[in-house]
Amino acid sequence: MNAAALREKGLAYLIVGPFALVLAFPFYVMVITAFKNGTEFYDSTATPYWFKHGPTWENVRFLFHNTPYTTWLKNTAIIGIAVVGITLVLAVPAGYALARLAGRVGQSLGVGIFLTYLVPPTLLFLPLYWVINTLHQQDTLLSLILVYPSFTVPFSTWLLMGFFKTIPQELEDAAQIDGASRLKTLVRVVFPISLPGILTVVIFSFSLVLNEFVYAFTFISSTGHRTLSTGVYTDLIRGDLPQWGAIMVAALIPSIPLALLYNAFLDRFIAGFTGGAFR
Repeated sequence: MNAAALREKGLAYLIVGPFALVLAFPFYVMVITAFKNGTEFYDSTATPYWFKHGPTWENVRFLFHNTPYTTWLKNTAIIGIAVVGITLVLAVPAGYALARLAGRVGQSLGVGIFLTYLVPPTLLFLPLYWVINTLHQQDTLLSLILVYPSFTVPFSTWLLMGFFKTIPQELEDAAQIDGASRLKTLVRVVFPISLPGILTVVIFSFSLVLNEFVYAFTFISSTGHRTLSTGVYTDLIRGDLPQWGAIMVAALIPSIPLALLYNAFLDRFIAGFTGGAFR
C-alpha cells in the first residue's frame, strides 16, 4: 500500500473514528450495566462506566427466572415473521406493478402510497382501534399482525417501486424472448437482482415490530401476550425502582442479532435504500 493510500485510509479513520466512539458508547454502558451488581446502582462511590465489585449473572438469572421474558421474545418473533411475510407478499408485487406502470399515473400512485406512510400514527389510532374492536381481536397477537402492515406496506411499496425502476426492462424482454413466462422472469431475473431492496424491507419491517410501543401497549393488556417493547416497560419498572440491570439485559439480547444482521447485509441494505430513494 503506497503512501497516498495510507494517508487516505488514515484520514477516513480519523473522521469516522470519533463518530464510531460516540455511537458505540451507549452500547458499552448497556453491557456494563447489564452485568453489574444491583447494589452498585445506588452506590454514590461507584462509577457508572465500570464494575466496582466485578461482573455478575444475577440480572440475567432474574430476567429469565422471574419474568416471562422468553414469552415476550417468542411473541415478538411470531409477530415479526408474520408482518415481514405479509409485507413482502403485498409490497413486492405492488412495487413491481407500479414500477412498470408507465406515465404519470404510476408515479402519482407511488407518491400517494408513500404519503399514507407519513400520516402520524396518532391519527390512525382511533380507526385502527375500531377495526380491532370490531373484529374482537383485543389482547391478541393477531391485532398487531393486522395493524403493523398498515405502516410497513406503504413505505416498502414505495421503496421497492424505486428499486425495480433501476432494473433495465431489456433484461425482462430478453428472458421472455427466450421463452420464459412473466412469472418465471420475475423469479429468475427480477427478484435475484432486487435482493438488496427486499432485504431492506425485511430489516425495516422487523425493526418496526421490535421497537413499536404505542399500539403494542394499547392493544395488548395481558403479560403473556406482550412484546419485548411493552413487556420490559410494564414488568421491569416496578414503582419507583426500575430493575436497571435486567432492563439492560433485556435490551441487549435482541440488539445483538439485529446488529449482526445489519452488519452482514450492510452493503445490500444501503443499496436498497439508495436504489429506491432517488427514482
